[in-house]
Amino acid sequence: MKILYAHPTGETGERDCVAFVDVEFNEDIRLYGLRLVRQPDGRHLIYAPQAGHRRTATFSKPLAEQLSALALEAYEAARHDGN
Repeated sequence: MKILYAHPTGETGERDCVAFVDVEFNEDIRLYGLRLVRQPDGRHLIYAPQAGHRRTATFSKPLAEQLSALALEAYEAARHDGN
């Protein structure tokens, strides 16, 4: 599993989407436009894109934590590269 692309949004508040990320789970599955959202307690969580008011996918807690960590790392790298 790897992050293909991370695009910081420039948002800085609580509960803001700080980046959009594209993820390759394996050679057969990729998801695009996942949202990395900063929580009020400072943690970051990953969310799948939505179709209307419904998410297009959900993740188990362990997978969500792993995806969030990878996405946060890619987001920080993209922010650093952009400065």
